[in-house]
Amino acid sequence: MMRILFVCHGNICRSPMAEFVMKDIVSRHGLAEMYQIESCATSSEELGHDMYPPAKEELRRRGVPFVRRSARRMTEEDYGRFDMIVAMDRENLRNMRRFVGNDPEGKVSLLMSHAGEDRGVDDPWYTGDFSATYRDVVRGCEAILRETSRL
Repeated sequence: MMRILFVCHGNICRSPMAEFVMKDIVSRHGLAEMYQIESCATSSEELGHDMYPPAKEELRRRGVPFVRRSARRMTEEDYGRFDMIVAMDRENLRNMRRFVGNDPEGKVSLLMSHAGEDRGVDDPWYTGDFSATYRDVVRGCEAILRETSRL
């Protein structure tokens, strides 16, 4: 089983969008049983909050199923529990260091690096552009699926 953890600042926009997009992609390919997919935050600002309503609306508009959830903060134990820990931007990578140390097993990556791009996913909390975030998330998640499966 491939265990993937998506990480952003508050776990209410980008990382839960990536969680549900990835779950949808693997499900459509008949691979849901082969993946464990979760998301979390590097901060504690939004702990317990559900996904931000505009993020939900973007997923709903695109036909991506999601469920009510509660934002949670990353823990040091997550490093042992997951095979891939995927950050949405470089600030998330920096903030994750307290949980993953120097990444001795090489599990940590930037989402868009999987799609061949050396950049982060813009935070729609600030940009207001949930469609652009969705497009980036899909590109990154599809690339991860290609890397982790035989598709």
